[in-house]
Amino acid sequence: MADTSTSNSGATCVDKLKSYVRTLKGTILAAEILISLIVIICYAASNSGGYSAVAICEMVFAMIFFGIFMMELDKQFQVINWVWSDLLRAGIGAILYLITSLISVISSGGDGARIAGGVFGLIAGVLFAYDTYTIFLQIKSTRQHTPASTDDRV
Repeated sequence: MADTSTSNSGATCVDKLKSYVRTLKGTILAAEILISLIVIICYAASNSGGYSAVAICEMVFAMIFFGIFMMELDKQFQVINWVWSDLLRAGIGAILYLITSLISVISSGGDGARIAGGVFGLIAGVLFAYDTYTIFLQIKSTRQHTPASTDDRV
């Protein structure tokens, strides 16, 4: 007998993927994965591939968070504060991309692939910074401004 539940779950996974990529957060994460892949390719083609470590780590982290948010696992595993974890991921990624890309562009020594990786890394740093900004706005809008209780009861 054919198991029809696997084909339905595959279709719902594809549907979830299509619908999540259309959201702002899904588009940003997909762009982060794509730009990180471009940076990895550029650094792999250069004479010094050591700068690709940041791009590899950030691409893997972006893929993990993309999968978690796409499958809505953040609503099931509430032990971790996913919004703050994503803010930390994006903030550290922006800083590391900007630092390594500036170093790569400044001290390139005529290596064209390394310069291209540095330029794409700067673009990735700006993209990660924009992601950090949107997450910060999300945290700021969901914060509740309730006054402190003046009740003396404990």
